[in-house]
Amino acid sequence: MLKLLTKILKTPKTVIDSREFARDQEVEEVGKKIEAKVKKLFRGSLAIREVDTGSTNACEQELTALSNCFYDVERFGVHFVASPRHADMLMVTGPATRNMREALKRTYEATPDPKIVVAVGDDAIDGGIFKGSYAVLDGVSKVIPVDFQIPGDPPSPKTILGCLLKFLETLDKR
Repeated sequence: MLKLLTKILKTPKTVIDSREFARDQEVEEVGKKIEAKVKKLFRGSLAIREVDTGSTNACEQELTALSNCFYDVERFGVHFVASPRHADMLMVTGPATRNMREALKRTYEATPDPKIVVAVGDDAIDGGIFKGSYAVLDGVSKVIPVDFQIPGDPPSPKTILGCLLKFLETLDKR
């Protein structure tokens, strides 16, 4: 017991003060602009349905990071939904595999009009490293119409937010 107490007292403090990690100013600025566009174009709430058509899961991890406490895109009016019937935007990751072709088509058809389709990552854009493989149809545009693309392998959450802002600005001009 004495050994344990001695060890506890000798162990240095490793707790990090959370105030040291202020939110990234760039994320805040882009987020506020996204929030303004979402309020104008979607009446305050942009619903996104993410569809994985055979990726390596890297892009999904970056999209998941958008919901963590650092980026917290929900505060800007952007949220991910479980059903394409509730979605304004489809974000598709991974190359279009033969096995996912029908599921992707059905998801696209289930999304209400006007729908926005975004290919996220190099794999979704043109097949990436899987291009030309017997199991893939290459990019998502071979299966459904794609409105916007976010390049990268995988694109970072900051890149995704920046591109999302550009897309919303483009939609606002139409």
